Amino acid sequence: MNKLALTTALSLALGAQSALAQVNLTAMTSTPGVAVHLTIAHLAEVASQRGIADIQITLGQTGVNATLAVAEGRTDIGICPFILPFLMSRGVGPFADLGAERGAELAGNLRVLYPYSFGAYTLYGYETAGVTGWDNLEGRRVLDGPPRGAATNEARSLIQVMTGLEAGTGFTAVESDWSQMATTITEGSVDVALLPEYIPSDRPLQALSAGRMNFYSIPIEQFESEAVQRVLTAPGSAPFILSAEQMAALGANAHVVSEDGAFRTRGSVGGNCVNAAMDEELAYQLTRAHIETLSQIYEKALYARNVGFENLDPVASGMCGLNPVRYHPGAVRAWEEAGYDVPDCAQ
Repeated sequence: MNKLALTTALSLALGAQSALAQVNLTAMTSTPGVAVHLTIAHLAEVASQRGIADIQITLGQTGVNATLAVAEGRTDIGICPFILPFLMSRGVGPFADLGAERGAELAGNLRVLYPYSFGAYTLYGYETAGVTGWDNLEGRRVLDGPPRGAATNEARSLIQVMTGLEAGTGFTAVESDWSQMATTITEGSVDVALLPEYIPSDRPLQALSAGRMNFYSIPIEQFESEAVQRVLTAPGSAPFILSAEQMAALGANAHVVSEDGAFRTRGSVGGNCVNAAMDEELAYQLTRAHIETLSQIYEKALYARNVGFENLDPVASGMCGLNPVRYHPGAVRAWEEAGYDVPDCAQ
């Protein structure tokens, strides 16, 4: 290559990098300490390093706020529990004010870059509380989530299908803000908690530092039953199983109540969503950055390998079926170039 051609090529490459770096994006996520924050914070870091975009993050957002903001084009990237596009598409639940027609229109604007777990519903409590398992929740005080939100509804529906008990009549439901959950558990004001957790992560580890705790797996027979499987494969949910070795990361104070040591429960699934109008090349570069730096994100949190950051299986990821969201075409290109199979039903 002659000097003129080389100079021209370098100028074009630098110009392209400069143009990418000038892209300013916004993102919404939760407070630090969980995967939904980790993944967007990491994406912002590597996108900046690679000259793809500068991403300004708004913290402390709920999935409802973030999903709606992306659908309406008010933010570029947002955490998106997959139960929410389903509800939005029907104009029900937190999106009832939209109505079915407007809700369906907005849900059609959502696209996924990559899926991951929003936590596994974990029933756990101190041994001193005397709870023996799922069949011993009647009359108990159960911390089941925040005062409002999808997590609380999903926890209660799981208790109902497992036990037939309803909040208020079968058990005493206790709510707390996310920032106060660990304190609510450790101060002894509840018998057990049923919360979407990452194994291991800050909240259960903090609770374990105060004493021995039981972690109650769903019994195998119930886990495989038709009634529970309907819940596990509903929009925004997936079967979730951790091995005894994975659960051992919780430490010596954790005792897993299970027939075989494995921990079975309901997983909450979702992903990082963008608007369908996002430029395909930009979506490709963002997804590629995620894929190519997975080893880095795995080093940032002990639970990161258990979150499914690269699991595109339609059941495990919660894609397809009644979930109306599909991958962005740019994301599909990035995943396939990296050697992953993207299910046809998710494209």
